[in-house]
Amino acid sequence: MSTASEQSRVVAGRYRLRSVLGSGSMGTVWSAYDEFLQRPVAVKEIRLPPGVTAGQADELRERTLREARAIAVLSHPNVIVLHDVARQDGEPFVVMELLPSHSLAELIREHGPLTVEQAAAVGDAVAAALEAAHTAGITHRDVKPGNVLVAEDGRIKLTDFGIARNVSEATMTRTGMTLGSPAYIAPEIASGKAVTPGADLWGLGATLFTATEGHPPYDADGDPLETIGKVVKGEVPQPTSGPLASVISGLMAKEPRDRMSLHEVRQRLYPLLTKAPRVLFGPEMFQQASGRRLDATDTREIAPATPPVPAEQPGETSQQLASDPGPLPFDVGQSPPPAATPATAAPKRRSTTATAVLIGVAVLLFVVAATGGFVAARVIGAEPITPPKQIGSGAPTEPAPTKFERRTGDASNVKGVPGSTFSVEVPADWTRFTGSGTGDNLPPSTLVQWVSPDGSQMFAVDHISGYFPAYSIDQYTKAMANNRGAGAYTPVSTAKLTNGRDGVAMVYRTFDRGGNNGANQISRSTFAQIFRVNNSLWAISVTVPTEQENKAKTELYERIAPTFSVTG
Repeated sequence: MSTASEQSRVVAGRYRLRSVLGSGSMGTVWSAYDEFLQRPVAVKEIRLPPGVTAGQADELRERTLREARAIAVLSHPNVIVLHDVARQDGEPFVVMELLPSHSLAELIREHGPLTVEQAAAVGDAVAAALEAAHTAGITHRDVKPGNVLVAEDGRIKLTDFGIARNVSEATMTRTGMTLGSPAYIAPEIASGKAVTPGADLWGLGATLFTATEGHPPYDADGDPLETIGKVVKGEVPQPTSGPLASVISGLMAKEPRDRMSLHEVRQRLYPLLTKAPRVLFGPEMFQQASGRRLDATDTREIAPATPPVPAEQPGETSQQLASDPGPLPFDVGQSPPPAATPATAAPKRRSTTATAVLIGVAVLLFVVAATGGFVAARVIGAEPITPPKQIGSGAPTEPAPTKFERRTGDASNVKGVPGSTFSVEVPADWTRFTGSGTGDNLPPSTLVQWVSPDGSQMFAVDHISGYFPAYSIDQYTKAMANNRGAGAYTPVSTAKLTNGRDGVAMVYRTFDRGGNNGANQISRSTFAQIFRVNNSLWAISVTVPTEQENKAKTELYERIAPTFSVTG
């Protein structure tokens, strides 16, 4: 929930921020109002990734404008319109069309799988958008249900061309950022190969798979690394037989050269397009789609935004940039301009020349580095992801202490159930996402997780409302072991809680196969508390690589766990 002061902010003297539409680890999407042209817009507030130097940040801004020129040529009815790039306090903001709509992911979650006609309409619209993008030399890189918007008036638009990704939903780059969604990422990208338009064909097939089956083609219980492993090494899931099965299978071929072309996709879908989208997606589909929690495969943005990507390191191959757009609207090497006029004062109008310059600049599009999946592949293979230590580089500097912030969450099984909200202090740069769990004849649970920027550390809150007295804590702990399978779960210690909570404290290790043909084991350690509050079961835990076990116990677990409290 945004504060009153945040909602009154004015960006670049003209874009008044109103409310938050969504947020992720690298930015926030705002509903805003353009006071110069007097129209509603969506504004994406960009955050540079952690660890980026001043020089790299300057290069990212310049690359942003070069790519903005490339995407500016995209004018298509099935693509979200990108209006402007503005700068406030030294950071870029992206201004886009504000489309009152729901994502395809929300509609599927609310109403289940689409009909053949509905899926065909979505497939044709997305294929048309991708055709226009590929013709202009642009690859989307993250086609999935969360990036397909459906409006009540029948408009279907593809959004998020190269826009910022949530850390919980993507393959990791060398800086720990995430690019693309594991459940929809093409196998060649997940294994670290270059991004090509063929990746969009796979994404379209995976999106149609989800639309017709009601679930993503790959999802290893919300674990992004396990999901990526299945994408790279597993068999391609086959859709249920039907009119769209051959299209989906044709798009989801392991080898990019074997995938069905967008032209053929549209030819096969055309006979199925017997009704207009505004008829296929009636008003009843939009009455309850808002306000639902997202699952681990969805982004939180409902309008497009734009991603910072790491600058290339020496020796790496850069993807081709668009032509030079000319002088930048702001100098990359200078200090930021003064902050915007406070909300209490009337916002200053830009000069006609300045406004013309801003409107002439298209939106951000960051090139995904050709090595975008490198780190993910190294993690899956149990190989080190950091470069070799340099010798003689001078005395090491002490890392800055971790900053913690209090966060609140809702872990209700059913919306509105009391006793399901909580508060906890977690590292400020960790990102939250929400999922669910079932199995072992236990009631379904709601899982809220905060994940570190590099994806290696996690704090989790698992909650089951109405768990007691029908079930016991012992049943829950046994289910944890059963879920991992034989040999993949090792208990270290179990003791009764002494902090006033009715439950147990546990330490256990889990093992996943990695490396060549699964020959290596990846070990993670978890510190957990499982306890009862009224008739609900709560489980809080910190999970880290086992080599970090001792340090994480004092710096994370013993720092976070005492701050957790159920608030209502």
